[in-house]
Amino acid sequence: MKTRINLSPNGETPFQKLLGYNQDLMQKWAGLEETFFTCTGLSPELLEQVRRTLAFGNQCQYCMAKGKPKTENLNQREELASAFAELFLLDHLSINDGHFEVLREVFSDKEIVELCAFVCFITGAQRLGAVMNLTPGLKVQN
Repeated sequence: MKTRINLSPNGETPFQKLLGYNQDLMQKWAGLEETFFTCTGLSPELLEQVRRTLAFGNQCQYCMAKGKPKTENLNQREELASAFAELFLLDHLSINDGHFEVLREVFSDKEIVELCAFVCFITGAQRLGAVMNLTPGLKVQN
């Protein structure tokens, strides 16, 4: 399968090359992703679990190729974050105060905001990848 638009010459990964037509957008997008993984109260392992959970719900072939979410040996924070991501995928408007009360059992308000922002950010990225037919195995030429 071919991407719906030609990849730009800018960027290092296929996803960056999609955004690379606007280098400022590409750099800030990559910077925000890096911020999530390095400057939040959420562990990289938890964020990766959420990213993988979202990949299969958003049907992003590029992201799905990085592996399925774990189903065993998750800690309580990873389990709740994954469940929240699944609920977000199914019907984000069904999320209610009760769901936030459950999250508050193991996450601070700051971490809940970070989790919600991450879920929204990754969902946007993955849906962009899915719409553009971004697939694993694309050859990136520099």
